Amino acid sequence: MKIDVLTLFPAMFAGPLDESIIARARKKGLLDLQIHDLRHWTHDRHRTVDDKPFGGGPGMLMKPEPLFEAVESLRREKTKVILLSPGGRKFSQEIARELSQEKDLLLVTGHYEGFDERIRETLADDELSIGDYVLTNGALPAMVVIDAVARLLPGVLGDDESSHDESFSHGLLEYPQWTRPAEFRGMKVPDVLVSGNHAEIEKWRREQAKLRTKEQRPDLLK
Repeated sequence: MKIDVLTLFPAMFAGPLDESIIARARKKGLLDLQIHDLRHWTHDRHRTVDDKPFGGGPGMLMKPEPLFEAVESLRREKTKVILLSPGGRKFSQEIARELSQEKDLLLVTGHYEGFDERIRETLADDELSIGDYVLTNGALPAMVVIDAVARLLPGVLGDDESSHDESFSHGLLEYPQWTRPAEFRGMKVPDVLVSGNHAEIEKWRREQAKLRTKEQRPDLLK
């Protein structure tokens, strides 16, 4: 998969995307990730990317000129352009799976008071938000999307089955799990998990996943 990121803060991506699973995916050639500084597509000496909104109001808006030029420069035939902003549809595991089927993504990160509306109307194929709260800019949401999508790519986790039974994979939270020792400070692992009866274990895990979801995230069951 090819992912390009267009941002005002490329240095924010150094570190989080150079470690762990994402780093291994990049080294294996399963993920081609490139970070681009939007200011590269400005042409004035101040490298201006924002301006005051028409009609007045607080804050500044990201200007269309550098964004149009940047997206048109980076976009290829099958590139899906995604804006990261609070006004987008809420990102989920289902959307992560949807995006993992794409071959080419361009993530455009917002800043200031958001985007000139012509950017939304003309450039974007989709718009995503990672939650109902406000962040300083779209860099962190872009990292969240990259991480959630990349780990679903074949070969990234080593064992592709690992992503099938995680939280939200079936619309439920993941069932509780234990590891050795079987008893620790008087706390014992449930008998069913050491029974060797795989059918009963699977049944118990499904029941526990539903119970945990009902208790902690009942909204997922609606």
